Amino acid sequence: MEEYVSINLNRDFQRAYAKGKSFVSPVLVTYVLKNRKHALRIGITTSKKTGNAVRRNRSRRIIREAFRTMPREIKSGFDLVFVARAKTTKMKSTDLRCVMMQQLKSAGVLK
Repeated sequence: MEEYVSINLNRDFQRAYAKGKSFVSPVLVTYVLKNRKHALRIGITTSKKTGNAVRRNRSRRIIREAFRTMPREIKSGFDLVFVARAKTTKMKSTDLRCVMMQQLKSAGVLK
């Protein structure tokens, strides 16, 4: 059972980039923005700078797996956009989860 909704619309990503607070590390960038939907929404993006299609898909899979067990620990009512970086493909999901937890703790969205 999923406790979050995916962000699919470009305007939602653009709003997160423009108005959201960003948290940066060498392996992951996280944008956090409060939403009015009272639901936890997440989006994952990878740019072509990350590498070819195989690497971009691997980055998305790693981020999705790192986030998979987290929704119960995160307050609802936020949009979270995770942006993969070039080093993301070299990480394990468990290591990335630690980075993600630290960024979300800094954002103040953990319960």
